[in-house]
Amino acid sequence: MRLTPLVLLMFTAAIAVSGCARNLEGGLLHLRTTGTGPDEFAILPTKPLTMPKNLTALPEPTLGGENLADPTPELDAVAVLGGNPKRVTRPGITRADQGIINVTGRYGVAPDIRQTLAAEDLEYRNNNRGRLLERLFKTSVYFKAYKPLSLDRYNELRRLRKAGVRTPAAPPNPDEG
Repeated sequence: MRLTPLVLLMFTAAIAVSGCARNLEGGLLHLRTTGTGPDEFAILPTKPLTMPKNLTALPEPTLGGENLADPTPELDAVAVLGGNPKRVTRPGITRADQGIINVTGRYGVAPDIRQTLAAEDLEYRNNNRGRLLERLFKTSVYFKAYKPLSLDRYNELRRLRKAGVRTPAAPPNPDEG
């Protein structure tokens, strides 16, 4: 087949235009926006103002303290789901869950864990950036880079069953028939 100048010109134009595409690397991989617009999830409506029956029963105002009209979404969710909001010791952590929080934090908690993991992830991704053409055409290599770190659920299920662990809720492997 002979390439005509028109076909060659169209092919060159298609490659040139594809280079103008925005870099969508990680565009849907992060649930955070880098724009300066408002964050609709950060806006919580306040509770309606009500007049208390006894004004002397109001708590003393403290600098930085809570206001009765401040939103309490965790406590509201506990109440809506049938729980007792008075049993919540910290937002989102009930007394019943306090034991597991103590056990998981018994060796200490790194306050900068998010920053540490972000730095380690960036270093790992920089070391696994992809081949020359993938970088040149800005192809996402996210899933390929993390493939060695992913867990094969069926191999893990086989390993657990071989070790004698009962897994009655796990579905059978569709490849095994």
